[in-house]
Amino acid sequence: MQDKAQPSGSAQGQPLPGKLNLVLAATVSAGALLLLWTASRLPLPGQLLCGLVFAQLLLTNYQLIHEATHDLLHADPRVNDGVGVALSWLFPVSFTLMKVTHVVHHCCNRSDHEMFDCYYPEDSRVIKWIQWYGLLTGAWWWLVPLGSLLLAIHPAWLRSPPFRRARTTQALFDDFGPKEIARVRRETVLGLVFWILAFRLLELDWGALFLLYALFGFNWATRQYVTHAFTPRDVVNGAWNLRVGQLHGLTLLNGQWDRLHHQHPHVSWKHLPTLAKGMEYDRGYWTQYLRLWKGPRPCREKGPDCLSRRGYEVME
Repeated sequence: MQDKAQPSGSAQGQPLPGKLNLVLAATVSAGALLLLWTASRLPLPGQLLCGLVFAQLLLTNYQLIHEATHDLLHADPRVNDGVGVALSWLFPVSFTLMKVTHVVHHCCNRSDHEMFDCYYPEDSRVIKWIQWYGLLTGAWWWLVPLGSLLLAIHPAWLRSPPFRRARTTQALFDDFGPKEIARVRRETVLGLVFWILAFRLLELDWGALFLLYALFGFNWATRQYVTHAFTPRDVVNGAWNLRVGQLHGLTLLNGQWDRLHHQHPHVSWKHLPTLAKGMEYDRGYWTQYLRLWKGPRPCREKGPDCLSRRGYEVME
């Protein structure tokens, strides 16, 4: 911790790679739409091949959205948020929803609100196992676009008793005031317009779209939890730095350095390797991934308290 925030994206004085990020955003968006168009005109084997590429390409898209949620995509806030909104259409989700809830993630990481991989003695093991394998198979990815739509239509639903009683959603929507809700609604309308135009202009096929996004949802769910599962119950240090191949690391935009990112959330993906010099990876990516399928584990350790939003903002 320090008294004031470091300049956005700095790592040893290095600036944000704004132009590079914009090129990546344009390339990824064009590639994703091309894959959807191509898959809509191919039989199932060809669709599967497109889907495998699409699932990985949209991980890069998600990482670019992630950079934008940290105001690290571009130094100009209007460009940062505008491109973040456009990239989020491909997820699809409201960018404001992603931005607000991602800060909640950084403030509540490994607390009881984000304890997916283990359970207390009083918890239902059946429910925890259903939740966990729902996460691993990508079933819960479908709830993200749905939740974004619900927040836009009737935000009170997400503050109703069922969401308030569940540990994982108790604190998730607390930071959505009238200004954030208005943004979610605008972004949702723009996203619907984007997809209507995409279907009409590219003549997309619903079956191909479903298949490609099912593969992406599975891949995205893995990316979400592989770096957090079975880590120490610590808000800042509760993540792994995982060893990956060079190409995999490029598509993740250095997202394999997840603990390093949690320790320095205001540093651009481009500069994480600079901070990582001399560090060892905690374990291999695939070794960690296979551990996930053994299921959640019992836990008797008390979870950490969440950081305040201010506590997150002043981190290096």
